Amino acid sequence: MKIGIVCYPTFGGSGVVATELGMALSKRGHEIHFITYKQPVRLEQLSSNIYYHEVNVPEYPLFHYQPYELALSSKFVDTIKLYGIDLLHVHYAIPHAYAGYMAKKMLREEGIDIPMVTTLHGTDITLVGNHPFYKPAVTFSINKSDVVTSVSQSLKDDTLKFFDIKNEIQVIPNFIDISKRDNPFTECQRGLMAEDDEKIVTHISNFRKVKRIDDVVKIFYNIQKEMKAKLIMVGEGPEVSTAKQLVNELGIAKRVMFLGESNEINKILCFSDLFLLPSETESFGLAALEAMINGVPVISSNAGGLPEVNKDGFSGYLSDVGDVEDMAKNALAILKDKETLQQFKNNAKEMASKFDINAIVPLYEEVYEKALQPVK
Repeated sequence: MKIGIVCYPTFGGSGVVATELGMALSKRGHEIHFITYKQPVRLEQLSSNIYYHEVNVPEYPLFHYQPYELALSSKFVDTIKLYGIDLLHVHYAIPHAYAGYMAKKMLREEGIDIPMVTTLHGTDITLVGNHPFYKPAVTFSINKSDVVTSVSQSLKDDTLKFFDIKNEIQVIPNFIDISKRDNPFTECQRGLMAEDDEKIVTHISNFRKVKRIDDVVKIFYNIQKEMKAKLIMVGEGPEVSTAKQLVNELGIAKRVMFLGESNEINKILCFSDLFLLPSETESFGLAALEAMINGVPVISSNAGGLPEVNKDGFSGYLSDVGDVEDMAKNALAILKDKETLQQFKNNAKEMASKFDINAIVPLYEEVYEKALQPVK
């Protein structure tokens, strides 16, 4: 099958999932065409089965905002015709599903019918999509998709609650490639991050308000009052400067490392003892899953899809959003002794293994077959 995959090519969850899915599908014999404005960060290499098509947006002084959606839909049309693509899989409702629908209409004028699968990832629904400016376009895009999937039951429920959706929504969870998580790093390298008797606590995100970065710092502040610990913060975003200011105010600057964006996530996680994710909302919690497959228990909020990933009292603990004291208490309960920590580490890995890519990719293949049926 020839599949066009459209995503944001960044470090964000939707782009990572779309890229990993495309690479996995190519290994199963499908021809994959990534269509986006730059090469996705997780796309390791282009092969005979993987193609990348860059969307260029010519800049004209006439346009205050350059029309990316027009360039994208035109690129869809050109790529689909040139390579004989069978199906479009768009990740994120806007602008991708919206541009995909326009491409479908243009192609139909030429007698070409192509189905479109739309995968909803979270902020396209809960933040961007629910804005009054965008809500009509998001609703239209979802309803005009041939098949719609969601990465969690929580996100599906939110979509049906906030939008007038006529389409059925199928839940296909995010996934992790266990085969890539063999740990080649030696214990001595852990010394680059912390002393032997220090616990390593980690947070990875896009540092936006919804991630409640201040809560991450406050939870760690309470942890380090009880035991020697280091906090590793990975990622870039608007809340980084606020977090650094709070770290300085609390007098813990020597215990906190800000690493910025990194492609060495697995290396950082293999050193980690605990992962913090106190988010206001999470459609799924891919960062938590990546931590868990590396054997790192998770302290998180109970928002959105997080309870579907982080099993309370098994792979970590869940608390109400904003309950810093409870999260710190739970963190200390996990870190208090080697035996308890090791048990939670083992449990986290066991829980994450249920989301292995080899179990999830066939579900997408079934969706593709379903989408193609009316066209055949």
